[in-house]
Amino acid sequence: MNLPGVNRRSVLGAGAATLAAALVPRTASAERTIRLIVPFSAGGATDVAGRLWAEKIKPHIGVVVTENRGGGGGVTGAAEVARARPDGQTFLFGNTSTQVLIPAIMNRPPYDPLKDFVGIYIVCNSPTSIVVHESVPAHTLAELIAYAKANRGKLVYGSAGTGTMTNLAGELFKELIGAPDILHIPYKGSAPGVTDLASGHIPMMTPNVGGPLLEFHRAGKVRILAINSEARIKAAPDILTAIEAGLPGMVAGNLNGLFAPAGIAANVADEIAQATRKIMADEEFQAALVRSGFEPVLDSGPDATRQFVAAETAKWVPIMKATGFKME
Repeated sequence: MNLPGVNRRSVLGAGAATLAAALVPRTASAERTIRLIVPFSAGGATDVAGRLWAEKIKPHIGVVVTENRGGGGGVTGAAEVARARPDGQTFLFGNTSTQVLIPAIMNRPPYDPLKDFVGIYIVCNSPTSIVVHESVPAHTLAELIAYAKANRGKLVYGSAGTGTMTNLAGELFKELIGAPDILHIPYKGSAPGVTDLASGHIPMMTPNVGGPLLEFHRAGKVRILAINSEARIKAAPDILTAIEAGLPGMVAGNLNGLFAPAGIAANVADEIAQATRKIMADEEFQAALVRSGFEPVLDSGPDATRQFVAAETAKWVPIMKATGFKME
């Protein structure tokens, strides 16, 4: 049947163009909505870093919707992304805990961090810290160690969850000072733990350094006794590292970054990595990360991220075995 005023070749040409467009691999574009899964509760260090990235990257890749999937020390959210379709629409803002620690200590991990994910970019480093509530009679790390030894079985510490880097930091602290009876209380992310710490519900915590923690510290509600890094951080250069405070070997931090389900198209992964590299060069974005307690990583990418996961696994697994670190 011929329709009046309609050119048959134009119709066929339009149909062919539509089909061709449907067959072209989708890339990260302004027309796409990307889901960014943060596997921890809102307000924690990884969540803050992920949301800073999501807000800054929007002009380059389109709408980014951040969703928190806390639980299992980050396993719940990470496993969801590992099972997602590799269509460039779902990403994980993970960290050392989700991509290295937990899979290494679980009997049956729900994902393989190297086989089930493609690393996109390591955005920043977030060192852990040793923090006490204002009521604890310790104003230095040495005083806390003495207090812990004088009050055997009475001190507890909180973490962002069992198997997280914050949990490992607490266990490493116990091992180094010879106080195995300090009890661990796991939370579903750092934010609720830091809130309980500031309220006095727990006396001690080993969280990643973040904006809210620094605010509580400056307000006098908590005291950050030491930062567990090799050098002082830009956001709080007045706070000693644990090494400077007299505890050699107390170094534990999370590298936070972007990961995608395995099978994602290489051009999509590269495009998002390049967009991330572009925003990492922005001094305003660097400053925003620093204000929140992070150390920006200016040059990363898929290859560098994969190498990071492999290197961190080689570094931490022997330490976890030496300290008897395991899922509770």
